[in-house]
Amino acid sequence: MQNVTTVTLSRDCDAVQIPAGNTVVLPAGTEVDITQRLGGSFTVHAMGGLFRIGSKDADALGLTREVTPVVPAGEGELDEKMVWETLRSCYDPEIPVNIVDLGLVYDMGIDDAPGGKKVFVKMTLTAPGCGMGATIAGDAQQRILCLPGVVDASVEIVWDPPWHQSMITPEGRRLLGIE
Repeated sequence: MQNVTTVTLSRDCDAVQIPAGNTVVLPAGTEVDITQRLGGSFTVHAMGGLFRIGSKDADALGLTREVTPVVPAGEGELDEKMVWETLRSCYDPEIPVNIVDLGLVYDMGIDDAPGGKKVFVKMTLTAPGCGMGATIAGDAQQRILCLPGVVDASVEIVWDPPWHQSMITPEGRRLLGIE
């Protein structure tokens, strides 16, 4: 598990309320506890709730913005391995495991498209009522769109089959301390 760090916001910054998914502004001077720093975003506890702060606002936390490489190390032309590695850089803000190892990604494919490639992903969430679905899917889509040769990407949230803990990979189980 990661250490919790308490900081005071140096300026107003956008945040997404967890699990509702509502966008809010956390005002300068707010004391926050950083509970998770993964995939370039931050989960903070403030004002009695949890919020996700994006990497663009790292400076408000007194941190340096993490720059995630667009192309995974040693890679060139787009392939499935590159997309899977990119999806492993996306995290549920409440769980310190990436969406692939959580078993949330059900399908991924690459098709030819005018001028490049289209990547499609089907994924689910740990709970149907989670308001963070659009945020997590949007994060995955934006990261995929940064890959070389990708001209279009779609990330669809599906509910069949329903997610359950048995879908977590062995690496995810290790990170969560399960088994």
